Amino acid sequence: MDQIVVGDYDELSKKAADFVINKIKDKPNTILGLATGSTPIGLYKNLINKYKKGSISFASVRSFNLDEYCGLEVGHEQSYKYFMNQNLFNHINIDKANTYFPTCEQEEGGYDQAIQEAGGIDLQILGIGRNGHIGFNEPGSSFDSKTRVVDLAPSTIKDNARFFSDTKDVPRQAMTMGLKTIMETKEVLLLASGENKKEAVQKLLHADASEELPASVLQNHKNVTIIVDDKARAD
Repeated sequence: MDQIVVGDYDELSKKAADFVINKIKDKPNTILGLATGSTPIGLYKNLINKYKKGSISFASVRSFNLDEYCGLEVGHEQSYKYFMNQNLFNHINIDKANTYFPTCEQEEGGYDQAIQEAGGIDLQILGIGRNGHIGFNEPGSSFDSKTRVVDLAPSTIKDNARFFSDTKDVPRQAMTMGLKTIMETKEVLLLASGENKKEAVQKLLHADASEELPASVLQNHKNVTIIVDDKARAD
């Protein structure tokens, strides 16, 4: 894996959007794996702008989200379905019937089966946590893990607390694609921005693959692109 280094977050977001748009132009019925969090927001804003300018259509695109919290009411403003609607889906011409989210009540194996029946994810968007997690696959997650309910690490709960009025309201569990599920995607685009991601990117690129660094499973994927801004770049 090689990192593509850009100057700042705005440039990262534009480059990532161009990457996604080129995939959709090559294959209009692309199946996207989508991530939430602060890192991809700029990507989604650029996709919206390109759509409004008539540069791209999402009419035939389908999507599978990477994860979802457990225990939040339907429509909760901190749910990832709400996040995706507010930051992307409400502003483009994607058919919301073709946007899928894992649920904690889902039958075991059901989400992975749905992905397989759709033909598999063509391009999976990922961020990376400070501790190297991808999705909600925390350190120690098995490289053979599939979509499942997981307990969130204290560091992840702390990071997510900024989105809630009270720390006690932060969900302690989530449903997430497993590392094996992610590895079955055809292509991965991982984005990292900011100095607090530098150590994780460094380990991803240079340390041995280990379940203590979940993102390191990507070292064994055949088609990964990593875009980082200058503050997150590995030495």
